[in-house]
Amino acid sequence: MSRIGKKPINIPSSVDINLEGNILKAKGPKGEGSVVFADDFNVELKDNLLFINPKKDDKDISIRWGTLRSNINNLVEGVEKGFSKQLEINGVGYQANVDGKNLSLKLGYNHPIILPIIEGLEVKVEKNIVTVSGMSKEEVGQFAALIKSQRPVEPYKGKGVRYVGEKVLRKAGKKVTGGSE
Repeated sequence: MSRIGKKPINIPSSVDINLEGNILKAKGPKGEGSVVFADDFNVELKDNLLFINPKKDDKDISIRWGTLRSNINNLVEGVEKGFSKQLEINGVGYQANVDGKNLSLKLGYNHPIILPIIEGLEVKVEKNIVTVSGMSKEEVGQFAALIKSQRPVEPYKGKGVRYVGEKVLRKAGKKVTGGSE
């Protein structure tokens, strides 16, 4: 039995939930989205609480139960508040700019890296901080990971792209020792 799946999801007053067969639609201040779930689950709304229960006790269904609950919870949280991730760019001459629907990154290569911004995401650049925000937790995380993968942080000087607050283990460089005669 899933410990996560057993927890009910609290539905805020600013979010409207609509169940149509196997599709759960949520609408809130940040937008609207939907989650499609299998016939193996019962989804019930009672007093601003959403309950998810499996129809039969099976190991495969139990595995998917917690995932379904997390996906629905992320949908509800996304349409209410949204999600965001911040990335920090460190390095001499490293910079980022938003050009219309593209993010242009200069990360020490001999050409700029141009990434098309996914529809539904908002990207802001302030000095060396890139903020990715949107309604879908998965899309925000995926786009932030794509930005980070363009120039991972190297351990000697700490140059590259990292999440704000991420600790990078720094290595000591080559040590110069006195020559023996």
